[in-house]
Amino acid sequence: MSGYEDSDRERWAPEPRKRSGRTPFERDRARVVHSASLRRLAAKTQVVAPGTDDFVRNRLTHSLEVAQVGRELGKALGCDPDVVDTACLAHDLGHPPFGHNGETALDEIAVGIGGFEGNAQTLRLLTRLEAKASHPDGRPAGLNLTRASLDAATKYPWLRAAGTAKFGVYADDVEVFEWLRRGAPPGRRCLEAQVMNFADDVAYSVHDVEDAIVARRLGPGTVLADPVERARVAAQTQDWYLPDAPPQELLEALDRLRGLPYWVAAYDGNRRTLAALKDMTSQLIGRFCGAAQRATHASYGGGPLTRYAADLSVPRETEAEVAVLKGLAAVYVMTAQDRAPLYVRQRKILHQLVAALSERAPESLEPAFRADWLAAPDDGARLRVIVDQVASLTDVSAQAWHGRFGGRRSARPAER
Repeated sequence: MSGYEDSDRERWAPEPRKRSGRTPFERDRARVVHSASLRRLAAKTQVVAPGTDDFVRNRLTHSLEVAQVGRELGKALGCDPDVVDTACLAHDLGHPPFGHNGETALDEIAVGIGGFEGNAQTLRLLTRLEAKASHPDGRPAGLNLTRASLDAATKYPWLRAAGTAKFGVYADDVEVFEWLRRGAPPGRRCLEAQVMNFADDVAYSVHDVEDAIVARRLGPGTVLADPVERARVAAQTQDWYLPDAPPQELLEALDRLRGLPYWVAAYDGNRRTLAALKDMTSQLIGRFCGAAQRATHASYGGGPLTRYAADLSVPRETEAEVAVLKGLAAVYVMTAQDRAPLYVRQRKILHQLVAALSERAPESLEPAFRADWLAAPDDGARLRVIVDQVASLTDVSAQAWHGRFGGRRSARPAER
């Protein structure tokens, strides 16, 4: 596809030339699809924990939805759809058990070794932990994706710095980071990564609200007519997602959404209202992506647009509407008071599990992580291996491992 150079198709570790008819970018997508890390997302929390309801999304279904949204938008702009698809499928691979709550716990645990961040863990999985390829000297190369796909999957292309909550690479993964970013403007995302990031925002803003409505945590009509509730949503949105937006701008965005002819005013769970709810999510995705596509083409022409030839343009009104939907999920699901004890318990499980595995390592670790632990040069590197092991677990297996190791001694290695 035009817009991509030979260097974009390079892989970190050399591989023999493949004779299949697939492009390098198509092979990248296949590697992510067949990875163990992607399969594990089926049992990792998105917003509502897996297993609590047959309808709600988990990290895997979310990633598939992000990939569908991103692929279509990227294709419309002229990006290689497989590069965007790969980035979207991979974007949450590094998330640990219990979603962002688990991320907070592991960041607390790893504070002395550079912290923990799901996006930096994604790069670590793609380039080191997920078994597919190796360097000539035997070092693991992860899935060994092309430079373009790795760059597209890097949501935060910088190391951790003071005052920076989000980052995309740990200090001991700098070598591959510098390789994949060769020739890229410092701190700037490629267009494919921007499309992935926007598709992620769109998918989870819309779908998390859908899940909240189905779970009866959000009444889309009556609740949003209450001035007190509207103010809560605006304040939460400003605090978490759009700090430069005054409350009035966010309330206007909420009113625009509520005034749309397809906005669901009531939900009772029957097929008619469920179909209306699904139509609303589809229409909102089309609204947001269409606005970004039109604005980007207006800024840069008809394309094809790839890599660093353009930046994704998202109109301010669209940005506010997406943010206020995220604010709805934050108010009625993520910060709901009945979930606070659960969050405390989840963080306690991970803290205790890391401590127990550290005490019993390396026998307590799976074989691949056991080898990493034995090869680690110091205590900090060994703690990073323990964190890698725990981050790889699902919500269910983390609780099972905690039951086995968290409260008593055991010499037996855990089984997933």
